[in-house]
Amino acid sequence: MGRRHKRPLPLLERVEITGVAAEGKALARVNDKVLFVPFAAPGDVLDVQVRRSRKQYMEGEVVRVHSLSPMRVEPFCEHFGTCGGCKWQHLPYEKQLEFKQQQVTDNLERIGKLDPGLVKVYPIAGSDKTTFYRNKMEYTFSNRRWLSRDEIDSERAIDEVEGLGLHVPGMFDKVLDIKKCWLQEDPSNSIRLAIKEIALEKGFSFFDLRANEGLMRNLVIRNTPDGQVMVLMIFGQDDPEAIAGTMQAIHQRFPGLHSLAYMVNTKRNPSMADLEPVIFKGSPFLEEHMEELVFHVGPKSFFQTNSLQARVLYGVIRNFAGLQGHEVLFDLYTGTGSIACFLAPKAGKVVGIEYVDEAVTHARSNARLNSLGNTVFVAGDMADVFDESLMDKEGYPHVIVTDPPRAGMHPKVVKQILQSGAERIVYVSCNPATQARDAELLSSRYKVVKSQAVDMFPQTQHVENVLLLKRV
Repeated sequence: MGRRHKRPLPLLERVEITGVAAEGKALARVNDKVLFVPFAAPGDVLDVQVRRSRKQYMEGEVVRVHSLSPMRVEPFCEHFGTCGGCKWQHLPYEKQLEFKQQQVTDNLERIGKLDPGLVKVYPIAGSDKTTFYRNKMEYTFSNRRWLSRDEIDSERAIDEVEGLGLHVPGMFDKVLDIKKCWLQEDPSNSIRLAIKEIALEKGFSFFDLRANEGLMRNLVIRNTPDGQVMVLMIFGQDDPEAIAGTMQAIHQRFPGLHSLAYMVNTKRNPSMADLEPVIFKGSPFLEEHMEELVFHVGPKSFFQTNSLQARVLYGVIRNFAGLQGHEVLFDLYTGTGSIACFLAPKAGKVVGIEYVDEAVTHARSNARLNSLGNTVFVAGDMADVFDESLMDKEGYPHVIVTDPPRAGMHPKVVKQILQSGAERIVYVSCNPATQARDAELLSSRYKVVKSQAVDMFPQTQHVENVLLLKRV
């Protein structure tokens, strides 16, 4: 029997983009289907080549521009359109905020089944800094960098195939060599470019992401608002001489680094959780300040990646929690305890729960560092640890703060919150869809009374939202 050929995917002509969607894409409606298009803007009129077609939606890419939306602004980054980091930089910042606010409201109405007229919705808290706002960037070395269409089509030989930069969206083995990144303040760009130059000068191998081999694997740069900088190198081979040579060269070029560290990762996965950092020069941690509190941030520590907006976010959480000084507060998914420590001075007792043992160790250390004697941190799976026996031991919560991962809360956690008797729940989320879903699951005993979005990631589609739910 002959082989059945797939039907060719259509070219859609003069498609008008009408809105924005998840993952930074824009959308249009064509023949009763939703069409998703990256790097487009509402008001664009485009020819779109469909790359994927399903029953209810299509995905495509722009092949011709008929007219561009008057809403657009000129992208500031030369890598726009390939890099997946700042997909909304062609939209004015006020429009970005408008779309993010709408994203939150739409999810609360459609998924959470909420009447917006019964919820106090505060205007989204925008960021004063819309570029150079991140305090952490992670880069990947590649021995076969992403080549542009112009490079591929030209007949010129490609002299430099090595790259150090960010992954191209949807392609684990393709790394875009970054000339200038607008997400982290200098000396971040200078450090990245210098380390690439060092590796090339010494003839060190850049990582092969398919074969899982090569010396130069990853680079992490962290900084603080007051100018402390940490550089963490991840090597793919345990070559003491080459590692020492690289680290010494970095130190010579940037002697003012607050912390210079490295790890060796020969595994097939890039996870650093089971790796131990070696401090080559300087301090083992940076210091982040938030009001009167100090947090030590090590090579593997989690901390909100926008330091200045983290202060805004935590202020909203504290305001919604309404603490009077006597309450027992449970902080679910506490991580390294930054929210728990921030709220502890206003509470009677704070109980933080976190799955990752190392994060709990950091949380306890942060509490001791700030002389917070009213905190307790518990390690374990949230669905198992957050139960009646824990509340019998530590006290039943008056307030629960929950900041789960993007997938939202486990049904067992939702059930336990319903049975906890807490008066208020402050739900923090980076995914308004799963937040709205969980709010609906809690609606038998709790109603949403306030909502406040905070923009932690300008130039992207991501938005953080805080809900206050009160017991009914």
